[in-house]
This record gives sequence, structure tokens and C-alpha cells, in this order.
Amino acid sequence: MFEEELEKAASFYGFPLEANQIRKFGVYYALLIEWNAKMNLTAITEPQEFAVKHIIDSLTALRGIEGAASFRLIDVGTGAGFPGIPLKIVRPDMKLVLLDSLKKRVHFLAAAVEALGLKDVECLHGRAEEAARQHALRESFDVAVSRAVARLSVLAEYLLPFVRLGGRAIALKGLHSEEEAKEAGRAVQLLGSAAIEAIPVRLPGLSDKRAVLVMKKERLTPKEYPRKAGKPAKEPLL
Repeated sequence: MFEEELEKAASFYGFPLEANQIRKFGVYYALLIEWNAKMNLTAITEPQEFAVKHIIDSLTALRGIEGAASFRLIDVGTGAGFPGIPLKIVRPDMKLVLLDSLKKRVHFLAAAVEALGLKDVECLHGRAEEAARQHALRESFDVAVSRAVARLSVLAEYLLPFVRLGGRAIALKGLHSEEEAKEAGRAVQLLGSAAIEAIPVRLPGLSDKRAVLVMKKERLTPKEYPRKAGKPAKEPLL
């Protein structure tokens, strides 16, 4: 039933999926539901709602990276793997890092990556503020993406330090996307991007307003950012 709902939702959105992709999403859904009985991964479990609000919503990030050839992407605060795993299923050519601060979620991510047979995927345990100071990760990604982690004024400080010059930070946002973009203008410029591009999106069967917010990296992020763990959330760069 889930696979049927996903196929319909993807067609409605205008992004039809291949049979093998739908099969992999079915495996992912079944595994997530199984693990969800043991740990809190998602409150959304009904097939149609899961297909739209998790899978299709994750795939809207492609609107911010259309036309890109093989690329390296980090999903910051990935949780149960959104949007990183859905993006990897439809773009197997990309190299993916899944970063989350909760170790038990990272265990699930590793199990999901193995079950799906995904290649070039690394599951990392850590906070964004600390990971972005690691030499191997800082300003080394073509794309940094996040979904439902924090307001953009905070999220920009998590994402932009990971992005190389010319790369993009992408935030998937809902009802308050315009308000968040205005609020985060100064922070985004301070962290190395000149502007925020808002790409409106609509999910199948939902009337609420959503947008993909894209920040192109034009300058190196000052070395003092991100600030120490917890400070971006407590004292946003407004």
C-alpha cells in the first residue's frame, strides 16, 4: 500500500519514480516502522502521509540542486534520514554524509544504508557546531541540506560552514519560510552567502505554503563560526 501511495504522490508532484526506486523506498519505510516501535524516529507512520510529508517533501530539495553533476552532500541533523536517504535513492551518483547528534539514530541510519545497498554514504555521530570545525568536513561539500531542524537564522550557522565556495546550503521550510528568510538576512551574509533564493513548492494534497530556501556560498565563512555547541540556538545571528 505504501508503494502505491508513493507512486501516486510522486506522479502528482511531477517527479515519477522508477520501479527500483519505489521498491527501495518500500524497504526504507518498512525498516523505519520496525525501528520506530523501539525508538522514536517519526510520528508520521500512515502510508499516504509518510509518502507525502517525508519522501516527497525530502525530494523537493532537488529543486535547489537541479542540473548539478555528481556532488557531495551533507544532511545536517538528519534524524531518521530525511532528506538525505530519499535524495540518495533518486541520485545514487552523489556522495552522502548523514550527520546526527543522537547515537541511536545513527545506528538506525547505518542499518538503513546497509539494507538499501547504498554506496558512498557515511553516517556520522556529532553536533553540527563541532563537526563543521573538522578539517575533513569544513567547506568541503557541494551541498549542505537540512529539514525541520531550526529557524533559518540558526540553521544558516549550522549549514554554511560545511559548504565550499560556489556550493549551496539548502533549507526545506514550511509556513513561515518568508518570515525566516527576512529574519536570517544578516546572518546569511555574515556566514558567506549574499542572498536567499526562495523556491516555492507544493506537496500533493496539501494546501500549506512551503519553500526550498537556497543560499549560494560566495565567501569563506569566518573562522569563528560556527560558535560553540548550543550558542547558535541560544543567541541567533540576527
